Amino acid sequence: MNRTGLLIALAVAAVVGVVFGLYPELDLRLSQPFYEIDRGGNKFGLRTDDMLIMVREASMWLITAIALVPGLALTIKLMLPRTKLKVPGRAIVFMLTTLALAPGLVANIILKDNWGRPRPIDVPQFGGSEPFKPWWDPRGVCPKNCSFVTGDGAGAFWTMAPAALAPPAWRPAAYAAAVAFGAGVGVLRMSFGGHFFSDVAFAGVFTFIIVWLVHGWLYRWPRTRTTDEVIEQGIERVTIPPHDFVMRLFGKRPG
Repeated sequence: MNRTGLLIALAVAAVVGVVFGLYPELDLRLSQPFYEIDRGGNKFGLRTDDMLIMVREASMWLITAIALVPGLALTIKLMLPRTKLKVPGRAIVFMLTTLALAPGLVANIILKDNWGRPRPIDVPQFGGSEPFKPWWDPRGVCPKNCSFVTGDGAGAFWTMAPAALAPPAWRPAAYAAAVAFGAGVGVLRMSFGGHFFSDVAFAGVFTFIIVWLVHGWLYRWPRTRTTDEVIEQGIERVTIPPHDFVMRLFGKRPG
């Protein structure tokens, strides 16, 4: 999570933004090969492939399993506030905050529900009825859960957050695996007719920027960085009084 990574992400955003803004037909061309796969009269025929459907579901379960680690650690701490956190406090805040912000708030709430870009399968070029829009134009007729950006892709790219917590020797490989995972899920969604290339690219860029900012807030920037102990103590200050109150109600000794 250094400035080099941020510069690369911004460069990707600039190149994709300008190129696909000036030549939006590139998104159509990149989706065309997937559209031409016909299975049983279904264009974007890969969306009916049982194996690929299972791969998509498995990728979502993998993201869920990773998120469960800090989620369960926090839940145990909230229920038993005097026990030691099983996962470092900053890691819990970092992973859950980035998950809530990137695939949660930015991708699925702010963008997908308000940026009316139709999905590939819905535009006339691929047999649909909703006019195609370039990535920068939110004035499409898609009412909700639209194409820009890919929510599955944002969730997959979110694995850059746990990758940032890997031991230094393993961190480059972890970043590469996270980016490859995000790109793979993005291409899978393209093959189903669910998203354009620019949807995938910007999902990765937005997710990385959020991960980079939250990591800086917790770990790098002198004015805001904190420690695992401070976070754990903060949880205890909030949870121990109500926990002890409930214990007394049931006639049990706190602690």
